Amino acid sequence: MTVPFLDLKRQYAGLVDELEAAALAALRSGAYVLGEPVERFEAAFAAYCGTRFAIATSTGTSALHLALLAADIGPGDEVITVPTTFVATSAAVIYAGATPVLIDVDPVTLTMDPARIEAAITPRTKAILPVHFHGRLADMAEICRIADAHGLTVIEDSAQAHGARRGGTRAGAFGAMGCFSFYPGKNLGAAGEGGAVTTDDPDLAARLRALRDWGQSEARSVHTLHGFNYRMDAIQGAVLDVKLRHLDAWNAGRRQVAREYGARLGDGVGKPLPSTFEDHVWHVYAITTDDRDGLRAALTEAGIATNVHYPRPVHLQPAYAHLGNGVGSFPVAEAYATRTLSLPIFPELMAREIDRVVDAVNAAAPGRSARRAELKEVAQ
Repeated sequence: MTVPFLDLKRQYAGLVDELEAAALAALRSGAYVLGEPVERFEAAFAAYCGTRFAIATSTGTSALHLALLAADIGPGDEVITVPTTFVATSAAVIYAGATPVLIDVDPVTLTMDPARIEAAITPRTKAILPVHFHGRLADMAEICRIADAHGLTVIEDSAQAHGARRGGTRAGAFGAMGCFSFYPGKNLGAAGEGGAVTTDDPDLAARLRALRDWGQSEARSVHTLHGFNYRMDAIQGAVLDVKLRHLDAWNAGRRQVAREYGARLGDGVGKPLPSTFEDHVWHVYAITTDDRDGLRAALTEAGIATNVHYPRPVHLQPAYAHLGNGVGSFPVAEAYATRTLSLPIFPELMAREIDRVVDAVNAAAPGRSARRAELKEVAQ
């Protein structure tokens, strides 16, 4: 039997009564867009993240788009971000009419390299958009320090980092705004699409609420802004409100799987940098190897499902060729993309399944690995 990369049916089975009761109540209410279930989730998620406000949206991408617009970012502006991420990060910048300016990632953490930020700042730079990659917090203290020194807005792409915390501050509470995705496979996933923006600023919160609902503010049918239909469905709010109560336990389960992998995988593969564990929620556990395709094929044959996040960095995607960054522009991102392989990691992964993954990887990858040290050499 195959070890699945992710099995949402197991999560559902553990919450079936709570989820079905919440969803049924939302259906019976007859109010299916925004409303009380969404408001309840927004309040709970803001409290969880340690921010004054959370504004629920239709997707994580719409959360990014609205955050950029709320920060008055538009045509002619530049936003500094990274190529090691899903394309939605740069796509949202383009949706706002601005230009993504990419910088390479740190070879050890694979998050934004703060040492590269200042060289990328121009008179058109308006914001910095770091990504908490795979669930690991970026170096927010240094990023925010640089942003403050240059009068720039920090917007966190927290789509993979629900609950990650450093120094008592959670993802989504470091910058002016934090943007989350609740795609079903995320650490906190809806029963469909969903997203949210967190902030402490009441003016930003009001602007975000208006922008997500066709630009309407206090008076219905009075459109003060050019807004969008980016509202969250009531059922998604109800489901997320239930699941949020279990997020810390689920993150603890992911951390335990990561500990097992870290301790038991051999030297034939490169392993992620160990963390304080509070600042990493292990949305993805990705190893590195010089023969990614060969290892993946061997694991498939052994009944181990894997994934690749992401095989081609943003600047090498055909749709982003206009940004002018070709092969060799970001050597760390490019080297990592060719070597990364994601192993199964989810809270319900069973001990015997972890054993199978570890045994299969160690058997199939006895040779030389692409370690973080080698990526660091590429960066120099």
